[in-house]
Parts: sequence; C-alpha cells; structure tokens
Amino acid sequence: MATKGAAGLEPIDRLEEKIKTLVSLIGRLKNEQARVVDENARLQRELDSVKARLTDAEGSSVEATALREERDMIKARVTEMLQQLDGLNL
Repeated sequence: MATKGAAGLEPIDRLEEKIKTLVSLIGRLKNEQARVVDENARLQRELDSVKARLTDAEGSSVEATALREERDMIKARVTEMLQQLDGLNL
C-alpha cells in the first residue's frame, strides 16, 4: 500500500517542480521587462537629446548660410567701392 501511495505522489512532485520552474521563469521575465523598460527610457532620452542637437545644428546651418550671404554682399560692395576709387585715379 505504501508503494501505491508513493507512486501517487510522483505526478504531484512533477507538478510542483514545473510550478517552481514556472515561478522562476516569471521572476526572470519580470526582471528582464524592468530592464527593457529602463533601457527604453534611456534610449528615449538619448533620442530626445539627439533631436534637440539636430534642431540646433539645423539652426546653426541656417545662420551660417545667412552669414555667408551677408559676407558675399559686403565683399561685393567693397569690391565696387575699390573699383570706384581706382576710377578716380588718385
């Protein structure tokens, strides 16, 4: 009779082992999920920073273009004034 009772506990032992394995797996998955959420937040902050730097760079590019145009206008005016001075034959 004792043998029959012990044999009847084997499925329960297997079930217990499977439940322990499942609980362990769930714990690892929760830890992994927390890590992924943290990583996602870090990457989002990094993306926001890169977007801000890109916006600044685009603004700087527009400013640089405006400064080049202004420089070219000043250069043309100075060239014109020098030509007028040369025309005076002083």
